[in-house]
Amino acid sequence: MSPFIELNHVLYDGMPAYPGLPTPRIGAFRDHAASRSSYRDQAEFYLGTIEMPCNVGTYLDSPFHRYPDGEDLSQIPLEMLARLPGIVLDAEVAPQRAATVQAAEQDLQGRAVLIRTGWDQRWGTERYWEPGPYLSRASLELLLRARPALVGVDFWNIDDTQDPARPAHTRLLGARILIVEHLANLRSLPHTGFRFSAIPLRITRGASFPVRAFAEISP
Repeated sequence: MSPFIELNHVLYDGMPAYPGLPTPRIGAFRDHAASRSSYRDQAEFYLGTIEMPCNVGTYLDSPFHRYPDGEDLSQIPLEMLARLPGIVLDAEVAPQRAATVQAAEQDLQGRAVLIRTGWDQRWGTERYWEPGPYLSRASLELLLRARPALVGVDFWNIDDTQDPARPAHTRLLGARILIVEHLANLRSLPHTGFRFSAIPLRITRGASFPVRAFAEISP
């Protein structure tokens, strides 16, 4: 059995994007057949092309996403992205959609805190983009006191999209706590006993970018 568990959504041509953003286009710049003449019919290669907004699929937000002088994707050290000790917190979602988690602050410090609601099971349907959960004010205060390395959620925005102040993005990224949105498959994880990785490309002035997020289960 593999010790790795995929926690990201797969990217594909024409997939649904964040509301208001263009649809991703993933295809061939030159496909196998078209390339053969370049190699005198002795070889063939597929050269792909991707045109998409950076906030698509499962993605990481850097401090630069919110702050012009914040660290961009090229400046975030791997120590903040790879093999972080992880913890899953099951959220209680109120009728008003606020998701609340509870934990001892010392259990969250320096960890990847992954907030599980089950909303990801709507992925691929219009219901996924309905007004979804968001981090409650009390939970945001808990995380700011606890100082995790990263906070990930299995829904489509850590903030209430009806609140233009975006307090969770503003305060977490301002505190150098990274954010991963649209996680998948958190139901396959134990509460603890794993390491979490979510590594984007190293892009100068990169604000957000898709990641292959995964967990490595401890033996």
